[in-house]
Amino acid sequence: MSGARATHWRCRERTLTLRKRPLIMGILNVTPDSFADGGRDADARAAVERALAMCRDGADIVDVGGESTRPGAEEVSAETELARVLPVVEELARRADATISVDTTKAVVAEAALRAGARIINDVSAMTLDPDMARVAVESGAGVVLMHMRGTPRSMQENPRYEDVVREVRDYLAARVRALREAGAAPDALAVDPGIGFGKTAAHNVELLSRLDALAGLECPVVVGLSRKSFLGALTGRAVDDRLAGSLAALSVCILKGASVVRVHDVKESLDALRVVAALTGGGAAE
Repeated sequence: MSGARATHWRCRERTLTLRKRPLIMGILNVTPDSFADGGRDADARAAVERALAMCRDGADIVDVGGESTRPGAEEVSAETELARVLPVVEELARRADATISVDTTKAVVAEAALRAGARIINDVSAMTLDPDMARVAVESGAGVVLMHMRGTPRSMQENPRYEDVVREVRDYLAARVRALREAGAAPDALAVDPGIGFGKTAAHNVELLSRLDALAGLECPVVVGLSRKSFLGALTGRAVDDRLAGSLAALSVCILKGASVVRVHDVKESLDALRVVAALTGGGAAE
């Protein structure tokens, strides 16, 4: 692999360009127990209004999730997840132009969300927990986010260990990219995510982000979700609701190291950071 940075991301019939600036993926948790905003958008009507506000603030993608993946989270049934996610996806597809992503590890949820108007499957298990997920991705032509995680959300923070966290995460993601391509996925439909906070200590997260450019050799868009996460609390001593400054600082470094998509809670502020980084690095003011 040459290490060239991806210039576009194919998501069904829509192609997202990555040439001008990284894309902003707004986080929409339709759950009662997510770590940063649990319960705020659990009602479908409130969730849709929150998503529309993110679109007005500049979100390119809205990532809708109906099952919490915070450390220690319990699994929910597909029926529960569908009841949370589908009304929101259907309404957003009708009212917003932003690309809709579904954050799920369940093929049945992904397939239903795609029928309702989603274009991306964001799977924290890199499509390993449900053997039918790769088929859904290939047949639909959906954009795919393959994320690294050790264990499951319930167990992932139980003493995670690595000999070389960057090498091991990169090698795992490379293997998952090969597996999806061999299953028939279009190469330009696949994106990778190092999984900040998913089976990693604060030191592991810092190492991964400081060497994020090591993932460039995968020749896929690199998605980074670090917004408000616990490693920022470890570095700053701030509570989850007071980590915006730390989130923006880390986000800016990730942009410089090749992030293609940033998954964030604070869309307006994140777009400001993207614009400033673009201006100061010769890219001009980002649109």
